[in-house]
Amino acid sequence: HEWHEKNNAVFVDAGAWKRPRYYKQGSETLFEASKREAKNVRENVGICDVTTLGKIDIKGPDAAEFLNRVYTNAWMKLPVGKARYGLMLREDGIVMDDGTTARMSENHFIMTTTTVNAESVYRHLEFCHQCLWPEMDVHLISTTDAWAQIAIAGPNSRKIVSKIVDKQFDVSNKNFPFMACKEITICGGVLARLFRISFSGELAYELSIPTQYASSLVSYLMEIGKDENIIPYGTEALGVMRIEKGHAAGAELNGTISAQNLNMGKMVSNKKDSIGMVLSKREGLNTLDGLRLVGLKPIKANHQLVSGSHLFNSSDTITPINDLGYITSSCYSPTLKSSIALGFLKNGNSRHGDYLKASNPILKTEVIAEVCNPIFVDPNGDRLRE
Repeated sequence: HEWHEKNNAVFVDAGAWKRPRYYKQGSETLFEASKREAKNVRENVGICDVTTLGKIDIKGPDAAEFLNRVYTNAWMKLPVGKARYGLMLREDGIVMDDGTTARMSENHFIMTTTTVNAESVYRHLEFCHQCLWPEMDVHLISTTDAWAQIAIAGPNSRKIVSKIVDKQFDVSNKNFPFMACKEITICGGVLARLFRISFSGELAYELSIPTQYASSLVSYLMEIGKDENIIPYGTEALGVMRIEKGHAAGAELNGTISAQNLNMGKMVSNKKDSIGMVLSKREGLNTLDGLRLVGLKPIKANHQLVSGSHLFNSSDTITPINDLGYITSSCYSPTLKSSIALGFLKNGNSRHGDYLKASNPILKTEVIAEVCNPIFVDPNGDRLRE
């Protein structure tokens, strides 16, 4: 926290934490700083404190089967040394949380949750273990406070990571590809965990170290990264980049959304049972004209799309009966040099290329926007696999 303060962090509340929203330079505004930070990550490299993400150690002979039951997708055959994205449903089939879980050894997994849901997910897992499947040989412990975690993201991120990992570890693309994970040592023997995962959509790593090393590590990263133009970035820039990549976050995981709404229906496996799987197949959650996650881009780049605005056909009057959906997240994209947004739209996957009205009667705004793929930047994911 003191390191962030010394580097002019402006904080925002996130769950039980204060997180740096942006790092102010001179008289910069939030908009100016977040645009600068996001642009630098896309072009060079940045570091982001993601310590607040929930971390749950899951160990035991039944750990893989336990994950198989709480996540919608399959986990039994995940290789050691690999991480996987997982989707977790409530019993009523609505999405509870998402995140990545890494298999560190045959019987040891590390689950990552969103910051806000860290407590509720851990409580849910304990309920599953103690009440639903007490016979399973699995042990859970929250390690959120024990490990600091730093995201190192951008085209130059491998150069930075290569400078600190001890020489016996190879982080080349061939030997440490996208979604790899490994227990390593850095800086001459300091225990660490390295994950090659990316929320920004760029070549990126997340590095976990015992919390007592956090301040000295970020100071050292800033020192050795000068030639690569390293800077710290906050949650605002992180939010800009995740919208550019179409990644769902808290605004989309709002307690009313199903896997189908997120275009993730195929992640709900029919080959195994999992919490929420049966009720996720309810007719009402699987209608052809149901809400689907889409991208939105104004026809005039300087027109601002506002979160909370509702979507209507261009020729329709603004009445509830004509409401087609709503915008969940919006930002200015320095990459696209335009305002962009994510939202849920009825039959959205069939409406790419259509023009709609994004109306906000409270703010008295109305913007014409094109419906598009929610992945605005690098839709094939080439950058994060380089």
